[in-house]
Amino acid sequence: MTGGERGGFEGLDACVHCGFCLQACPTFLATGDESDSPRGRIELMRGLERGDLAATDAALLYHLDRCLGCRGCEPVCPSGVQYGRGLEAARSRITATRSVSRLTRLALWTLTRPGISGLVYRLARLLRATGLPRLLAGWGRLGFSMGMLAATKPAASEAAARKAAAKTPRRPFAAPSPPLAALLFRGCVMEGLFWHVHEATRRTLAVNGYHVREVPGQICCGALHAHAGLLDEARTLARTNVGAFGDGEEPIVVNSAGCGALMKEYGHLLGDEHGARFAARVRDVTELLDPPAPGAPLDLHVAYDPPCHLMHAQRVVAQPLKLFAAIPLLELVPVAGASECCGSAGLFTLLEPEMSRAVLKTKLEHIRAAAPQVVATGNPGCIMQLGAGLAATRIPARVRHPVELLDDSYRAAGRYE
Repeated sequence: MTGGERGGFEGLDACVHCGFCLQACPTFLATGDESDSPRGRIELMRGLERGDLAATDAALLYHLDRCLGCRGCEPVCPSGVQYGRGLEAARSRITATRSVSRLTRLALWTLTRPGISGLVYRLARLLRATGLPRLLAGWGRLGFSMGMLAATKPAASEAAARKAAAKTPRRPFAAPSPPLAALLFRGCVMEGLFWHVHEATRRTLAVNGYHVREVPGQICCGALHAHAGLLDEARTLARTNVGAFGDGEEPIVVNSAGCGALMKEYGHLLGDEHGARFAARVRDVTELLDPPAPGAPLDLHVAYDPPCHLMHAQRVVAQPLKLFAAIPLLELVPVAGASECCGSAGLFTLLEPEMSRAVLKTKLEHIRAAAPQVVATGNPGCIMQLGAGLAATRIPARVRHPVELLDDSYRAAGRYE
């Protein structure tokens, strides 16, 4: 079986029920139910693997479906339990028996399927441009969806953003010769709704000595499929990406924490050397900007909300802080519980809205108390989730990707011609 004979369940073997994971689990903190904790879910997953619990068991499904998959339990575990791999193995076994819901299939179809997703994102951008999503933002299903879409809008007007995108970065102060090469992974949601973050990524990397190249033939990374338990579909997508990017040495730069986390696991997912070599090349944009060249001052109070799949899964912690440090005057304001999940978790916000909003509301209370002007986070789902929550609660702050702030700083410093 790909990823190990037990498909990932072996990652749970190290658990000794110590309980260190409990206070790191947002769903346990929300419910106080042991079965909504990593420790409790591990027992359920072990029962599934042994055959003591059927893949259709109602309690098993209820508690595993309510898991965010944030992996916040992994860094605090003294035994090194690989909870994320065990969860994917369990969900894969479950979907082999009961398949996934129609809503999950519809979401994957509209967000990731080539051809269809392009049309969906085009219509979404047209709706976004009307300004209606911001006006309709609220806590209901429709209102929250509108708030999520509104959060994807570039900070500048679209015309100004496109004009900025066409500008050429000046030669970096300490330019390597020849320039370092990097390959940009575009993804689905990032390409459809966050093209401005891709352009900011290209420009900021160019200032720091990278020539960023496009790679034809790349597709969805497969993260949403893997989280839903559709590992075979995720593997098909992964093999296509491995073939598209080839066997070169250039780093593959990713500005979506969720995509980067899975792509760094391609070796485990595919169980072959090609996947492992690909995974070794994947870098979050902040890992290539380590540290970035300094920019001009931005007088901003910024709350950094580290994405779970950047902090917990990829263990990228210091590099984003170095990015903020390269921007004079920018002040990072501390926020209680910043390292806890925002409740987005891929399709979780759509499939489990009640739990998702419960987790989000706690975070929003802490953000309101910190009173930042900008909330910075490096994952599209987090940007949309936090943006929708801020709009629904009328907190006057905007959510942006960290690389956008560095891009603004470089533009103010005259780094772009």
